[in-house]
Amino acid sequence: MNYQQFFHNRVAILATMHHKEKAIAPILEELNIQIIVPQDFNTDIFGTFTREIERPGTQIEAARLKAEKALELTGENLAIASEGSFAPHPYIPYLYSNREIVILLDKENDLEIIGEELSLETNFNHQIAENFTEAYDFALKVGFPEHGLVVSCQESPKDSSEIIKGITNKEKLLEAVNWALNNSPDGKVHLETDMRALYNPTRMKNIAKATQNLVNKIKSQCPQCSTPGFEITERIQGLPCEICATPTNLLLCVVYQCKKCGFSQEKLFPEDREFADPAQCMYCNP
Repeated sequence: MNYQQFFHNRVAILATMHHKEKAIAPILEELNIQIIVPQDFNTDIFGTFTREIERPGTQIEAARLKAEKALELTGENLAIASEGSFAPHPYIPYLYSNREIVILLDKENDLEIIGEELSLETNFNHQIAENFTEAYDFALKVGFPEHGLVVSCQESPKDSSEIIKGITNKEKLLEAVNWALNNSPDGKVHLETDMRALYNPTRMKNIAKATQNLVNKIKSQCPQCSTPGFEITERIQGLPCEICATPTNLLLCVVYQCKKCGFSQEKLFPEDREFADPAQCMYCNP
């Protein structure tokens, strides 16, 4: 069965309140999935970037919970949800990264497929300011007003009454800064980028890339049972040096596995090269 037959003309509930359908729906069109966004679906209960509500579990667990809740509320059997995180890049020091995941839950076919994107393209940042000039300088540095800002009275707000979100013009920023200065226990303003998708076009682009990764995984079908989501589960290093054949830290092969039937398959030389440059060899270039 072709992957398109799994999803053709089906309805998928997109668990979002932050307009993520703008990034996700156009890409899923090629699967002929009809995207519906439920009304009054509060995704903030699954955690907020501004920390007043803690995320339940891991990034993937939170996305899964959103999708499951959307199915529960609507009675449908296909759901899409996404979740983002921002942290120092795992391999590149001193730079923040944005990891986006988009999860597809298909109860009809008992499938869970996850698309991912890890990007250095993010304006994620925060700063303490003592006056409006400092606050506005920070705003311009992080892409304001196209990208929204958050202002709070303290670094770790206890609830939403201590935060003003979605600031997208200079007048609102001035009001928020004055409010924070008047209510802050230390007389300082705590500013951060608003990382919600509808206020952050850079993040929205990364969500689109994660959605495309999801579609690519759906198109990858198990050679044995044809189930979509035949994806890489293991990466094995050891590509031999072109001169001395010593194994290097570069990728030698990857292992694909089907979540449904368990069939696995190795693919040699996934980066289309059979030998490593001697400059990457610890023996030739210690």
